[in-house]
Parts: sequence; structure tokens; C-alpha cells
Amino acid sequence: MSILAIDAGTTGVTAVVVTPDGRIQATGHQELRQHFPQPGWVEHSAEEIWQATLEATREVLGKVDRSELTAVGITNQRETIVLWDRETLGSPRRAIVRQDRRTADICDRMRADGHEDRVAELTGLRLDPCFSGTKLMWLAENEPHTWALVQSGRYAVGTVDSYLIARMTRGTWHVTDVSNACRTLLLDLESGEWSDELCQLFGVPRDALPELVPSWGEVAPTEPSVFLGLSLPIAGVAGDRQSALFGQTCFEEGESTCTYGTGSSILTNTGSSVVRSDSGLLSTVAWRSPHGELTYALEGAIFVTGAAVQWLRDGLQIVGSAAERAAIAATVDDTDGVVFDPASLEGIALEVRDVVETLPGLTTLRVDGGLAENDFLCQLQADQLGCAVERSQAIETTALGAAFLAGLGTGVWGSTDDLREMWALDRRFEPGGDRAALDASYARWTDAVQRSKGWASS
Repeated sequence: MSILAIDAGTTGVTAVVVTPDGRIQATGHQELRQHFPQPGWVEHSAEEIWQATLEATREVLGKVDRSELTAVGITNQRETIVLWDRETLGSPRRAIVRQDRRTADICDRMRADGHEDRVAELTGLRLDPCFSGTKLMWLAENEPHTWALVQSGRYAVGTVDSYLIARMTRGTWHVTDVSNACRTLLLDLESGEWSDELCQLFGVPRDALPELVPSWGEVAPTEPSVFLGLSLPIAGVAGDRQSALFGQTCFEEGESTCTYGTGSSILTNTGSSVVRSDSGLLSTVAWRSPHGELTYALEGAIFVTGAAVQWLRDGLQIVGSAAERAAIAATVDDTDGVVFDPASLEGIALEVRDVVETLPGLTTLRVDGGLAENDFLCQLQADQLGCAVERSQAIETTALGAAFLAGLGTGVWGSTDDLREMWALDRRFEPGGDRAALDASYARWTDAVQRSKGWASS
């Protein structure tokens, strides 16, 4: 009765097996190579994503009894866009990753043409290179031969989840869920369906897009001949940030979580209503039930957090493990006025505070992701926010959320109440410190951010 969950992230793929009591029994991981063909461009090889998925899954299968597995859940980096041949499943080009900034000029052009307000009204998003729609416009304008095969129906278009499902089912299924679809600039937020108006605006053939399915419930069976001999229902699908919200069992309106990943994201459940923010937060879909009910969220996105710490490890090679980073950080009382933008451990806490400042009344924030293992960061976060920070026993709550969705979709768990009972606290960090000094550091950081604006140009 265990669940296999796959978390296809930006820097690697993690596979976990979750037992019926909500415990992560085993983990496998495979790092994913980043490709930087030009400054500001970030790409992944679709085939390397698939091979990393197979390797991570093969590793975790070696640690468990595969006969106990009952379903697969998938979660993934959301805005990355993949093209693949419907027949061969080969990809004609590398995937364009969420951090890629090549479409900044397209966003500027569309903004100048007066499209942003309407796009925001329909999607809850801004015009930004992060989102998939402008990436597809760029492909149409810059790679016309590739795009012609999209228009003819030869090539499918999708996010990473839909690509992995196509590979797991040997090309039989082309599907995604609303938590991924809502990040493409092509989904009508209110209806939860693809928008003909937006598809026309961005020049994307509706037939090239995946079918929309519920976030839990049996979606498609895996094909054992291509997926390590496994014949299991794919029964849970969600974008990584929404999956973490689900894994933290934030099922009620107002419950919030922060995922410290390559970038970071703060999500607040807003229930059955689309809540619009005057402070720059994004309105988004959290998940859709098999009965069609939509749950929404407000999201504050931070593009670079863990990626900057990874740069300290891999680029400058001055730190190693998370424990080493925490130990080094704890050797000083403060940063003595130095501000590092976009992120350091203190910078991450300040960036999260900047988002949370727009969420009045927050009393508790649940955190997850690799950097959540860092006690120094969690305590600093609680101090800066002035509210409790709760770290769950399962740091990989993104993968756990995918498992919860798949288990809910196959009857391993009967309700979200069952899931809530399994959430386990690792440590609660209570706020402390000198409030005046903390506010001064926040003010200094916001000033540094303002000073750094406008240095980059196209």
C-alpha cells in the first residue's frame, strides 16, 4: 500500500516511497545538469530529465519491496516548457527552464501593446519571462521549423509533468493538472480551463496542449516496458509549490507554507475564491478535486534563494553541506551592515519577510525544502517574521504532497482529515531577537534592493 512519488525539480530529480502512515521509507536522487547557452538562458535536456527520473526511481526501488507499491504521484518544476515528438517521444530541442530570461523583450512588447491588464485578469499572473506562454511565443518567432511541427500536431507541448507522463505511458497520454497549467499564461483562472482568447494572444495551438485532469484520482497507467517494469496508476499530479502546500496539509483557508528550493515560494490557501492582491502576489490554482472543485492560493515567488547557496558550494567552493553552512553562519553575530543581493541565509529570510509583509495576520509559517534543515535560517526566519516557524519531520514535503495526492486518489487515505493526522512536527522556532535591530536590517536590505535595480539591461 505504499506510494512512489517523483519530484522533478530544477537541479535534480528525487524519488521517494511513502508508507500508509505517511512516513518516507526510502529516497533516491539524481542531479540534473543545467545548460546555459547564452547569458540569461537556462535549459534542460528533456532526455536527461527522463534519465534522471529513471535513475532516481531505480535507486529507491532497490531499497523497498516494489510489490507493495500501489500508485505514482508526480510533482515538478512548473513553468519549464518541453516539446516532444508524439510518436518517437524524442525532443527536438532542450527544454526552456523557468529561470530563463530570453523573453524579456517579448514581455516588454506585449506590455507596451496594452495586454498585461487583460492577461492578469484572466490568469492571475503578470507578463514575465518565467511563465511558459512567452517561451512558446519565442519559439514561434525564432525557431519556425520547429514551431511548424507544433502547429501540424507532430510535436506536443507541455510542462515537465506532462512530459514525464508521456514517457511513463509510452506516449499514450498527454495530460496535466491545473496547478501546472495555471503557470502557462494560457489558463483561465476562474474556469480552470484553457482559454481560447489567451491561446490566440500567445499564438499557441489549443490542440498542442495537454488535457486537463484532476490533481488526484487515477489518471493513466504506467507502461512497464518503459518504466522499470512498473505497472501502476499515475494518481496524483501537482506543481512543486502546490504539492508542498498539500504535503504540509495546509487544506484550510489562511494556512501558509514556504518552500526553500532553487527559488522560494510562499503560498497561502485562499479556499474556493480567487483572491487578487494589490501587493504583487500572484493568484493561482492550488489543486482541483476529482469532483471539479478548485482550491486557490496566493503566491509570492522569489526566483533565487537555494540557487545562490548552491553557487557558494559549486561556484566559489567555499562551503559544503547544509550543516557546514549553518556552522559558518553561526560564527558571527551579524553581517555588520553587509547586504548580499539576491540571497544569503540572512537575505533569504529577508526576502521571505518581504512577501509575508503582504499577508497580514499570519501567525505560523510551515517550512520545507533542503534549506529548511538549516536551524540558523529557520530561527532567523522566525525572528524576522515575528511569528512561529514550524518545520515538519519530512523535509521533502514537495514529494510527500505528490504521494498524498496519489494515495488520496487510490484510496490509501480516505480524506484530507486522514492526511492531516499524519503531519508530524520536527521543531517549532519561536520568534525572538531585538525587534528594532531586526527591523533595521530589513530596512537596510530593502534599500539595497532598490539601489541594485536597473543595473541589468537587454
